[in-house]
Amino acid sequence: MYVIKMKTLICYFAVFVLLVSAFGMVRFFDAESAETAASASAGEYSGVDVSSADGTESNEPSANGAEGDKLSADGAASDELSTAKKERIDVPILMYHNICKSGGRTGRYIISVTEFENDLKFIAENGYTTVVMQDLIDYVYNGKKLPKKPVVLTFDDGYFNNYAYAFPLLEKYDARAVLSIIGYYTDLYTKTPDENPAYSHVTWDNVRELMKSGRVELQNHSYNLHSTDKGRNGSKKKRGESLEHYRAMLTEDLGTLQKEFKENTKYTPTTYTYPFGSVSNDSFQIVKDMGFQASLSCESGINHVSRDPECLYMMKRYLRTPSKTAKDILK
Repeated sequence: MYVIKMKTLICYFAVFVLLVSAFGMVRFFDAESAETAASASAGEYSGVDVSSADGTESNEPSANGAEGDKLSADGAASDELSTAKKERIDVPILMYHNICKSGGRTGRYIISVTEFENDLKFIAENGYTTVVMQDLIDYVYNGKKLPKKPVVLTFDDGYFNNYAYAFPLLEKYDARAVLSIIGYYTDLYTKTPDENPAYSHVTWDNVRELMKSGRVELQNHSYNLHSTDKGRNGSKKKRGESLEHYRAMLTEDLGTLQKEFKENTKYTPTTYTYPFGSVSNDSFQIVKDMGFQASLSCESGINHVSRDPECLYMMKRYLRTPSKTAKDILK
């Protein structure tokens, strides 16, 4: 009887030992698996190769190794862009419209010949150098230098008085300017000449003379979008207008003037000057897709021109009014 009880106790003890051993092995393998998973995770984020599921060593770079290379490349590109933006120069742009003889018409967009000459005197006497849009484009895209104190003089609409009054003064003061014309009116006054400084626009003959002088750079102010007719404000997108329709309209209008420039001057404008400064966000990409390397807005402010091409779009301009001279703007 005693022997039987001892054997029973030994059997229970043996079963107990086996159960404890089995439980310990389970915990061991669970801990090992967790350690392996942790190691694999650490290896993935550090770009270190880890063993494959079947236990063989993988020679393939980890996904994050490739991602690391991409991040390095993106970081280098970001540093390059940051450097490009740091290499910048401040460029004020003045916006003119009508130039009339003293005692003539007056208004917010009209200044006298004398006032314009005083602007040119101030610019010359204070170390400024007039540049045109191509100079800015060459600085950004081609690494060319700009003068220490550049300033851009722009004339919108292409009035004949710009040719009759401003052009001779540009020659007198060794200055340059940008003239953005409206194609429809240049065609109109080319077909029906009327050299009236009060309201006429330049003809294609005038345009060719201005370009040949090297004093005036010509740019695109739309073919016939300088109006508020038919529910459209300049080249701005209409309310409810589809992107497809807007793209077709803007491309056709701007393209018409680009084509006429090519036919009449063998030159293609590089800059689009928004009529009235009326802008739609959808126009930005359309203008770029058409090959324009810059655009001019009517927003007031200084331009920080860097090596980044984006700085050339929607450039700001100071409106020169009878009460706000070049001295007031540039001081």
